[in-house]
Amino acid sequence: MLKIIQTIDHINGVIGRSIAWLTLLMVLVTFLIVVLRYVFSIGWIAMQESVIYLHTVVFMLGAAYTLKQNTHVRVDIFYEKMSPRAKAWVDLSGALLLLVPFCLFIIIISWNYVSLSWSLLEGSRDAGGLPAVFLLKTTIPAMAGLVMLQGIAQALRSVIVLRRRS
Repeated sequence: MLKIIQTIDHINGVIGRSIAWLTLLMVLVTFLIVVLRYVFSIGWIAMQESVIYLHTVVFMLGAAYTLKQNTHVRVDIFYEKMSPRAKAWVDLSGALLLLVPFCLFIIIISWNYVSLSWSLLEGSRDAGGLPAVFLLKTTIPAMAGLVMLQGIAQALRSVIVLRRRS
């Protein structure tokens, strides 16, 4: 069980740390867009769309890493004061009853949407835009799959806590 948790944590850790560097790239591209537009009166739709793509990738593929780091927004009115065993029960039930089913729902509901986009190799609707909308849409089930894996790791961690004798 520990090996599964470590593998999932490693996968989402590598992806999360890699994705974090895209935020720097996003800032640099945005700065370049502003300078080109307001100093040189030059602009490219593809460059503007690239910021949207980077933003999407950072948020969609970074969601599982955020869950791994336990930094998602939550209301800790009761959870904070709970014992480790009670927290494990909350985390286990939340992962199994809410997180995993919701992620499966996202994967199922987005499958045709993404598949159609891939079959068309869908590109930007704007002339001069990026020809990779199908890749952008692929982040939807990828996000759900990565978050679901991290939810499974969270559930397994809870099982380990609950198996310990107090």
